[in-house]
Amino acid sequence: MDTLASLADGFAVALTWQNLFLALIGCFLGTIIGALPGLGPSNGVAILIPLAFTLGLPATPALILLTSVYYGAMYGGRISSILLNIPGDEPALMTTLDGYPMARAGKAGEALAISGIASFVGAFFATWGLVFLAPQLVKVALLFGPAEYFALFVLAFATLGGVASRNQAKAAFAAALGLGIATIGVDGQTGVPRFAFGEVHLYDGIDFLVAIVGLFALSEVFIFLEHRAGGSGADGAMKVGRVIPRWKMVRETVPAMGRSTILGFIAGVLPGAGASLGSFISYTFEKRISDRNGTFGKGDPRGIAAPEAGNNAAAGGALVPMLALGVPGSGTTAVLLAMLLALNITPGPLLFQQNPDVVWGLIAALFIGNLMLLAMNLPMVSLFVRVLLIPTRYLMPAVAMISFVGIYGISGSTFDLMVMIAFGVLGWVLRKLDVPLVPIILGVLLGDQMEKNLRRAMTIHDGDWTMLFNSWLAIGLWAFAIVGFVLPLIVGRYFRPKIADEPIAEGADPD
Repeated sequence: MDTLASLADGFAVALTWQNLFLALIGCFLGTIIGALPGLGPSNGVAILIPLAFTLGLPATPALILLTSVYYGAMYGGRISSILLNIPGDEPALMTTLDGYPMARAGKAGEALAISGIASFVGAFFATWGLVFLAPQLVKVALLFGPAEYFALFVLAFATLGGVASRNQAKAAFAAALGLGIATIGVDGQTGVPRFAFGEVHLYDGIDFLVAIVGLFALSEVFIFLEHRAGGSGADGAMKVGRVIPRWKMVRETVPAMGRSTILGFIAGVLPGAGASLGSFISYTFEKRISDRNGTFGKGDPRGIAAPEAGNNAAAGGALVPMLALGVPGSGTTAVLLAMLLALNITPGPLLFQQNPDVVWGLIAALFIGNLMLLAMNLPMVSLFVRVLLIPTRYLMPAVAMISFVGIYGISGSTFDLMVMIAFGVLGWVLRKLDVPLVPIILGVLLGDQMEKNLRRAMTIHDGDWTMLFNSWLAIGLWAFAIVGFVLPLIVGRYFRPKIADEPIAEGADPD
């Protein structure tokens, strides 16, 4: 009952005209960003973080705006997948398998509607899972000491690639690079500058917002400049047709939505698994138990409902470890974690006690945003389809402008703009080498806390390193970390082909 009472307080926070307007704007912008091939939720949230600071939004409204963008982008990713056979981001890839054949058969509108309904079901019930699971996870997290927190951070890095990771060595390199960047600045224990090279501006370390906007947003601009892609992917030939699905079609897809919501939520809660794995597992499981006539891959509505419910449920599930433990469950939640830290709000066990208005207002806004997205996506689908006709040469200058103006508005430092450009170039190079960017962001975000907890634990136990394994909780976390890192090397090839072999828009980053 305490949980429901807290949720009611959250609705009291979220149900203001300002927050409702921000949720509506976030859902609208997120759907547009998700529909554009190559951007996706991570880039969308990263692009709009400077805007939130430029507007001077307090913590709760800013988070409502960005999480609405997050959920909206998960919805919007299906539009280009179904109409163009080009996934807006990696979680939407499985939707192309049955979505595009339905569109070619003249049922694009019904396919978009089914995907919208499935997205709502997955996100709605995953938010309820967040309501009841996160407070319970907080109770467990209160048992954590420095050694357990260090093991938890290791778990986050070890499992970040997920089962479908293409190259664990590259993921490990990216994590090490992120941890190395986190060491720049004055040592908090000795007061000695590290890796600052005499540059006073680096004494405070690298601002993670600068790093995120550079790696995600500016690298996208550099990729555009490299390829000079002046047009859009759509030619306007695909007709949407009927946008209200037949009741029989909806009824047939309901069981698939239910099963995929459960699988997707579980995948989202696991650190590092994210929406890509949730989408893939949901589709594969549904095909195995439902494809008795060989219709999957040929335009079966259940092949749309399963991955859409799965990836949106995973998006909600990924918020559970972020809010309760301070460990991101996906790339986009890593960006949201940076936003929380920039607002001087520390996610983790004490978040529910120290900032209940923020966390419960955010959760309530997720329910409101889901209803807005459902109401928006069905009647306005024709409008969102037209977004695909916008040439990229008009979009990328806007991305660059928001990035530069936003970062300068936050810090007022031209040095930060140069650092952002450097990270943009770094992100462009790493994307060309197929090195994931999310582990770098996680290293920049968690590196400081990881170092502090390791030093604290070693100090308490007089330098005895065995204290890192002196509790059942720490041992369990280390065991999960080892399994999570080794498992992709053993079974990853069974998960990887359908994800890795399909064409992804240049510059797309997995959620």
